[in-house]
Amino acid sequence: MVDISKAVSKVEAELKQKLIDDLKQAMRDGDKVRRSVIRLVMAAIKNAEIARHAALDDTDILGIIAKEVRQRQESIEAFKQGNRHDLVAQEEAEMAVLKEYLPRQMTREEIIAAARQIIKEIGAQGPHDKGKVMPKLIAQLKGRADGREINAVVTELLSL
Repeated sequence: MVDISKAVSKVEAELKQKLIDDLKQAMRDGDKVRRSVIRLVMAAIKNAEIARHAALDDTDILGIIAKEVRQRQESIEAFKQGNRHDLVAQEEAEMAVLKEYLPRQMTREEIIAAARQIIKEIGAQGPHDKGKVMPKLIAQLKGRADGREINAVVTELLSL
């Protein structure tokens, strides 16, 4: 009999193992930016696993990486306002490393198509049905589209 838990943990750990392998390579190459960014992500993953008392799967890890990208974007905006171009460059370099681990981001048209499909499945009629549409759509597009963009699209489609 096959032990399913071992098979599941192998699948779940795929992205985490890639991060570990890339960390080792960054250390060999002396790539300080990549090394520090991956260590930061690994620490965030470990903290989330401790909080959850369970190993994270790839979608959860993608969520952590997406959160780190959002933090970098917010920092870049703040540093630009503060005229700190040296810190902007550093944050952009870190964000580039993080984005390598995220799947290709969906275009607005692709988000609209997915939203229309969910709206049709649920039979949503107007803005009051947004609470029914959003959870399903966010689960479907997790890691491939920004939540703010999804929210804007759903609001726009339901108010037509």
